[in-house]
Amino acid sequence: MATFVEGPVRVTVPATSANLGPGFDSLGLALSLRDRLEAEVLPDGLVVEVEGAGADGVPRDESHLVVRAMRAAFDLMGAQPPGLRLSCHNVIPHARGLGSSSAAIVAGVVLARALVAGGQLLASDEALFDLAADLEGHPDNVAPAFYGGFVISGREDGHWYAVRVGVDPRVTAVVFVPPTGVETAVARGLLPDAVPHADAAANSGRAALLVAALTGQPEHLLAATRDWLHQEQREPAMPETLALVRRLRADGVPAVVSGAGPTVLAFGTSDTSTLTGRCPDAWECHDLAIESVGATLLT
Repeated sequence: MATFVEGPVRVTVPATSANLGPGFDSLGLALSLRDRLEAEVLPDGLVVEVEGAGADGVPRDESHLVVRAMRAAFDLMGAQPPGLRLSCHNVIPHARGLGSSSAAIVAGVVLARALVAGGQLLASDEALFDLAADLEGHPDNVAPAFYGGFVISGREDGHWYAVRVGVDPRVTAVVFVPPTGVETAVARGLLPDAVPHADAAANSGRAALLVAALTGQPEHLLAATRDWLHQEQREPAMPETLALVRRLRADGVPAVVSGAGPTVLAFGTSDTSTLTGRCPDAWECHDLAIESVGATLLT
């Protein structure tokens, strides 16, 4: 029978941006906004405390996403605790395309493993990542949230894979966050079932170029972030987002829809003060670094 550690365990998990233009459901990048969470085993019951982003809208029971991820990880290790306390300090905006749900899932599985004595032997990093991607349904945000940095991910032979690639140190990012969100399911519902072969070919070429641009040739970022598959198709759900993307790109700025939107991500390579000055009224703007470290337990 598994035993549990005494005292709370703490983790931080980064925000993420997926797709990055043409890398639909396969490319993701960790960003320097981090949620902080704490959990401990109780004799019985469930206590969920939330402050910060999304605090007014998330449940405080077993349906809370972090709790669900923890339960799944405990099942993987064959150990369900008698009770739990979870405390969340959320910084990552919810329903904005910055990976808040993936951060919650990754935090949950990492916290659960840390609460089980010998958890590293019961659940490897690969097993936890596989579980987290299963829970999310796609790996493009989960992978950088778990591993950090720039990650290429997908599914092969019934398992998820994640390959980290280095990012040129000159690359920075600015995110423009609108005041209202768009649910991922709504954004995905706008995508067509089929695309022209020429568009798919063009998109795959730009995705390959994007890997080269981010890893060492950022002068190609504007061309490399061109998308044919999902951004314009989602415009009905986020017209202001696409309008901002077009304005920035017309001025030579490599701007994309972050994940399923409606946040806009713009890449820079030097002083980003001119970009932060482009923030629309009532939107928030964050000048961020590429986060090389994924989910991290705090001592």
